[in-house]
Amino acid sequence: MTGTAERTERDEPVGVLGGLGPAATVHFLARVVELTDAVRDQDHVDLLVWQHGSIPDRTSFLLGSGESPEPALVADTVALERAGARFIAIPCNTAVVWVEQMRASVGIEVLDTVAVTVAAARAAVPGLRRLGVLATDGTLLAGTYAGAAAAVGLELVLPAPDVQREVMDVIYGGVKAGVPVPRERFDALVRHLRERGAEVVALGCTELSVLAEDLGVDDPRVVDSIDALARRVVQRAGAPLRP
Repeated sequence: MTGTAERTERDEPVGVLGGLGPAATVHFLARVVELTDAVRDQDHVDLLVWQHGSIPDRTSFLLGSGESPEPALVADTVALERAGARFIAIPCNTAVVWVEQMRASVGIEVLDTVAVTVAAARAAVPGLRRLGVLATDGTLLAGTYAGAAAAVGLELVLPAPDVQREVMDVIYGGVKAGVPVPRERFDALVRHLRERGAEVVALGCTELSVLAEDLGVDDPRVVDSIDALARRVVQRAGAPLRP
């Protein structure tokens, strides 16, 4: 015997590729802690966090301006694997556009935030048929939610163009800019999708997750991508979920 305890997978940290945006990552980390059924520090999930806020804006690039974030996302994925991460979570929906490139660069699992969120929506409402999504222009243009929904037989419900402009202003002019957003603006977005036939509304942008937390939104038919990802991380890491 060497006196050194044998390491198990449970001892290896979960990689978090964060900063996309920074406040969303901090909220994600808090939710991982809050959702873990722990009575002592040692019961929590070990996390290896790369808070890389200077990665080029994903939506700007997808809309035709700015630098591609792909090289930085791939490099960060590789760096997290080399640092010892056993799998990687990305608390950002738009970054999922490049998830296959990130997966191809490493030998560990990279979670798909969009697919995890769609799965959470289906779990929230058994027999779900129509899923509404509030997300950035870049995420909608890339079609990640459309692809994930179609793969499980769901119809996607998206905002009308004028309402989508309001979604972008809430995200960029509100949450990302640190400007308070009244509850009425958030509720109007959700109500719009419900009026269009959505049975569940997914918050497909992590800034909207931050906003929902700030506003105290508690609606089982509003599915939060950060909560969905945090729950998946806790489960995948082998820790118990808080009841």
